[in-house]
Amino acid sequence: MRRLKWLYPGMNIKRWLFLCVFGIAMISMGFALALMEDTSESRTWVGVVMIVGIASVYIGIKHIIKSFVTLFLPKGEEGDLVDLVYQKRYLERGPKIAVIGGGTGLSVLLSGLKEYTSNITAIVTVADDGGSSGRLRQELDVLPPGDIRSCLVALADSEPLMSKLFQFRFSEGEGLKGHNFGNLFITAMSKVAGDFEKAIKQSSRILAIRGRVVPSTLKKVTLVARYKDGNEVVGESEIPKKNQPIERMRLEPPDPVPTDEATDAIRKADAIILGPGSLYTSVVPNLLIKGITDEVVASSALKIYICNVMTQPGETDNYSASAHLKVLLDHSGPKTVDYSIVNNAQIPEHLLDKYKEEGAYPVLPDYDKIRSIGYGVIAGDVINTKDYVRHDSKKLAKKIIDLIISTRKSRQ
Repeated sequence: MRRLKWLYPGMNIKRWLFLCVFGIAMISMGFALALMEDTSESRTWVGVVMIVGIASVYIGIKHIIKSFVTLFLPKGEEGDLVDLVYQKRYLERGPKIAVIGGGTGLSVLLSGLKEYTSNITAIVTVADDGGSSGRLRQELDVLPPGDIRSCLVALADSEPLMSKLFQFRFSEGEGLKGHNFGNLFITAMSKVAGDFEKAIKQSSRILAIRGRVVPSTLKKVTLVARYKDGNEVVGESEIPKKNQPIERMRLEPPDPVPTDEATDAIRKADAIILGPGSLYTSVVPNLLIKGITDEVVASSALKIYICNVMTQPGETDNYSASAHLKVLLDHSGPKTVDYSIVNNAQIPEHLLDKYKEEGAYPVLPDYDKIRSIGYGVIAGDVINTKDYVRHDSKKLAKKIIDLIISTRKSRQ
């Protein structure tokens, strides 16, 4: 009785199943005719019957498969089945990439990379303590979900409406104002599932993401900055406010254990990407986890640092590209990077004036100095200057994929 459900109305299976049966019957008839008297007329009929039968079976099987496949695809993607299958297979064959960082810069990069591969693991910092994430962390004693939410949305393959919902921020309401729906959803899911990692996995399924998003650690860590004047500031959101040169970063409590998924992704990666994102508060915090840094250093994968386009007030004032790289290496080790991607495109004057008011300036692309200390440089136009100065996801992803391909060829 259960098997007869396939024949129920609305299953979109019966007509194609019957067409397949008809096609098989026509093919059988063709073989029967072929065994009869061999005349030019019979050969013609055999050809016609066989063609009709084969065509009927082909069309029937194609639509049956499509009926199944489209059930598991996001709405609006029921295009040509060949294109859909090719896209999925193409992405599955893409390079294995581990991306380490946090903040807006990381999500921009991920939205570009997902067009080339679905073998992406975003390893995200959990040191955030500002905004909606900070409030949830303080009030509910959970890991901050903000950066993880942004990465999930960047990799999403679901309906645009679902992505917009996860990014929606409440502008009013007591207790709700300033909170992001996605943050609340992940927090609620972690309480229901009893596990932050499970909450991320469930959210990943809902958004149908290409790849994985994992926290760098499940330990509730706090970022601490020591400045060159000897003073210290505790808390990621407080660090830029002192507006003093930073000397060193550390995590409290020290020596947090990395997640198994993060270390496993680094071990299996064809390429490891650091950044883009706030140098001291998004990228470096991940490298303060010894287990992650050790895996990056030991890896034979291609290692790329994506330098920021603009300086950040209170963090990287007057920093050149080589100064960014030096900070990264000082907090990890000399074998953490092979290449730096540096922007050398001109920025429109009206945007420069806008950023100047905030105390931000273009990062000087001193790639000769980077090369002089033994690291490769990929320089080029990797920015979008439509409304703000930020990395262009498509340009940046193409630079990375081209570098991965060229490096593979040189190593063969």
